[in-house]
Amino acid sequence: MYREYISAFTNFMVMKGFEKSAKQSSSYWKGNKKLLLQLIEEQSETPVHMILQRAFIEPFRNHVQEYSLLLSRLNETLSMDATLTDSITAYGRLQTFISQALDEASQTKTLWSSVSSKLVVALCTPDRRLQEDSKNIPVTVTPGRYDRVLVFNDLLVFLQGNEPHICDLQTVWVDTTVKQKSELNNFVLRIVTPEEELFLSTKEQPHQVLWCWKVNQLIQQRLEGTRDFPLWGKTGESNDPPNSRLSKYTYRNEGRFKNAVYEGDMSWGKPHGKGTLKWPNGRNHVGDFKFGQEDGFGICLIPDSSGDRYDCYKCHWRNGAIHGYGICEYADESVYKGYFKDNMRHGFGILENQTSTTTSWKYTGTWDRDKRTGYGVWESSDNSERYIGMWQENQRHGLGIVLLNTGSCYQGVFNASKLVGSGILITEDNNLYEGEFTEACLLSGKGKLTFANGFTLEGTFNKTAHSGLQTHGVLSTGCSFQDEILKKKFQFGAGSFPVEERWQGIFEQFQKFLESGCKREAEESFLGFHVKSSKKMQKSQEYLYCQRDNEKDLGQTEDIMKELSLELKSLQSYVEKAFNTSHHPLKKVIKLLLVVFQATYSGLGANFHLLSMAQEEIKYYAKKLWEFFRALLALKTEKSSGPLSGENDEDEMR
Repeated sequence: MYREYISAFTNFMVMKGFEKSAKQSSSYWKGNKKLLLQLIEEQSETPVHMILQRAFIEPFRNHVQEYSLLLSRLNETLSMDATLTDSITAYGRLQTFISQALDEASQTKTLWSSVSSKLVVALCTPDRRLQEDSKNIPVTVTPGRYDRVLVFNDLLVFLQGNEPHICDLQTVWVDTTVKQKSELNNFVLRIVTPEEELFLSTKEQPHQVLWCWKVNQLIQQRLEGTRDFPLWGKTGESNDPPNSRLSKYTYRNEGRFKNAVYEGDMSWGKPHGKGTLKWPNGRNHVGDFKFGQEDGFGICLIPDSSGDRYDCYKCHWRNGAIHGYGICEYADESVYKGYFKDNMRHGFGILENQTSTTTSWKYTGTWDRDKRTGYGVWESSDNSERYIGMWQENQRHGLGIVLLNTGSCYQGVFNASKLVGSGILITEDNNLYEGEFTEACLLSGKGKLTFANGFTLEGTFNKTAHSGLQTHGVLSTGCSFQDEILKKKFQFGAGSFPVEERWQGIFEQFQKFLESGCKREAEESFLGFHVKSSKKMQKSQEYLYCQRDNEKDLGQTEDIMKELSLELKSLQSYVEKAFNTSHHPLKKVIKLLLVVFQATYSGLGANFHLLSMAQEEIKYYAKKLWEFFRALLALKTEKSSGPLSGENDEDEMR
């Protein structure tokens, strides 16, 4: 109650409430001035506002002082009593608090009377108190554009004339480890804020110590949301604020964070830990931060032009950019699951385009800087066509195989998604054509047609979309259908697409996971995660939640390594367990290999003419999995001495 009364009184005093009251009812106060003087037992001429101020505080202070004296006398006559001693201490602290609160209010009121009205409007609030002024304890600021420093109970303010640069103490850090300049008598403090670093220099070390102590104590009190009682505690006590703290800050400087509001963990002025960024245009990012950048898992919402739908990125980030495995649900309802680099789809990934306004399709394969480039499989959503082969900048480019739902399939070379040169076509009734095609994959030019019964027709061919096949050539009925060369021509892909180059993007990620030491925190970034995807429209905030694999089901990588063994029985048991445990790294690789195998060889791909290609791929999978298993064994041996120690983030942050 006492503290609340003093706070209310000093707030009124700082805002010049007594002066305003005296001025508004000046005639009334003049007529009753004698009565007012009696309240404060004063005979001399005193301004009305001072009489009012003293009338509201002096009786209160006198009562507290009398109670304190009474308790002290009582203590002298009674034996040691803990309750009485505590009461005396409490009243002593209350007296100190009252004196400090009145001094602060008086200094603050004087400040508001001495600065411009612009600064008063910008800074003056009832509960704000001046704590230190560089005019009283001199400091100079580097960069030198500021000529005065003010410290309040909640703000650190740098003045350039009448222009204030305001820093909330919740987002201020003080570093005393700065090396002094070569000149003597130059003691420096580094002031760190989210967007700027400033240096305070003093010529006397006691001044540096005082500024450091005061600012740190005020930061701590600001973080706790309450002032000390008494206001500065006991003389010599220090309670430095934590370097890592929960903070809220609005970015103002130019940059990609401009106008964004960050709320979350901060350390030395930088987002570090869990946090949220929100922009005025509706963009949001929730996730992990490191040294001021998005780093780790995060969810980012980017509104489309209408503002009603969002691109939702559930991804891993590194140094402020999407890097590693991620899932993006785009505003047009297409979904990408795969790897990113520098905010672009890069490496292995699957994009399923289900836009209703265009033909839907699905691509499973390699990406380079947001473009389909390298080996990949494309399929129309109605299963009418599948392309297996090479890509360059979103176009079919290089050797490729096309499977049609009619049962026909052909292999040839593409340039900018158009078939060029010679190719091979196998019809649904096993007729084989080798020769030239048009860009639209129609027979045109020289070629050889081998019928299912072994007859051949060699010559020139021409087929259009609106007419039948026209040919001029020689028919032969003496060819042996058992010719080995002809058998090979009936098998597409094998030898044409080097098996070790087909799904490099999958194997490379596991190799990088091994090179990272199989750290659990890196596993999702390299090997992916699973989330349920919903096609229905959600509220923007609902996108900011991502339920990934159940933490209770996730085994520690170290536990996985302990179970490794070269003994045959143990080896067999371990492999069976690994292949049947969803969170095991090898199982994650197998899942991806199953996805690409089904994308290639299921449905339209369940074609006899791709059998050799599929067999070749399965053998390569087994070889790579065995290599990875042996690499895990080698890593276990390397780690047998114990886990590696982590780096000191605190030193790096400074």
